[in-house]
Amino acid sequence: MRSSGGRNSRKPSGANSRGAGGKRDAPQRRQGTPRPEERRYEKSGAPQGERPGGPGKGGRGRGGTPSRPARSREYEAQLEERTRARHTKPQRALPKTFGEPEGERLQKVLARAGMGSRRACEELIDQARVEVNGRIVTEQGLRVDPEKDEIKVDGLTVATQSYLFFALNKPVGVVSSMDDPEGRQNLGDYVDNRETRLFHVGRLDTETEGIILLTNHGELSHRLTHPRYGVKKTYLAAIQGPLPRDLGKRLRNGIQLDDGYAKADDFRVVENTGKNYLVEVVLHEGRKHIVRRMLAEAGFPVDKLVRTRFGPIALGDQKSGWLRRLSNTEVGMLMKEVGL
Repeated sequence: MRSSGGRNSRKPSGANSRGAGGKRDAPQRRQGTPRPEERRYEKSGAPQGERPGGPGKGGRGRGGTPSRPARSREYEAQLEERTRARHTKPQRALPKTFGEPEGERLQKVLARAGMGSRRACEELIDQARVEVNGRIVTEQGLRVDPEKDEIKVDGLTVATQSYLFFALNKPVGVVSSMDDPEGRQNLGDYVDNRETRLFHVGRLDTETEGIILLTNHGELSHRLTHPRYGVKKTYLAAIQGPLPRDLGKRLRNGIQLDDGYAKADDFRVVENTGKNYLVEVVLHEGRKHIVRRMLAEAGFPVDKLVRTRFGPIALGDQKSGWLRRLSNTEVGMLMKEVGL
């Protein structure tokens, strides 16, 4: 009877645990876990007072390491602004000793100008054949400014800038202009596929054929056509004879024309077949129809006229209507001719 009475007198264990637990947990809830109305939720939806590790892990993250406290949106925005401000500060100008060296390596500039491969240009430097601003260079790796420094190889200036130089064998009937409002064939028809605008050096009349230079180097073009620099042009003229022996002397002494005297620098007979003569006339003047007017005034009208040389540039076997690019050596010879 005692045992049954004892069993009936006992209170259920669940009631004791809930009651005891309720009394024990109340202080803990007041000290650690905020009340529901005090909880703030982040974007993830988790209460700010609870950690992903759960209450069973005592506010620790994965592996038992303490997790960082949650940050408010205002604090995150401030951090982002500070980071941006730190990375957008203007860079301080470093001294030249710490920055990138100025200019380009000499052998690279020579190679780009067409003087050969970089290795070949290094050999030119080793052979003391290259000079910069009048000083012979023998060390490798010298840095230069292609736009300002004067670079020469074997005494000839190297065109390191973006200049173009062409020689055209102008046919008969082509107008010496880059464009013709009357629609006639002109020099521009031979270079219309070039992106860089070119202009002709001097002129040849429509009925005269031969070499004419095209370039975008203004100073060189000006000097080649200015009488002060005395650049000689060579012509072959077909005339009818017989010729007097003193014709060359008369031309060299000067022929009186409507616009003044005109003198030839040289004259010689190249070929003679019966009454047909092929003569060579060299002069540095560039007046209109100068060769034709001189020979006509001397009594020998010109049947055909060809310009075979402009300064050091010869026409050679270049066919009529063909355009060719001048070599670096030829460009250097032209520049030397006029002191560039």
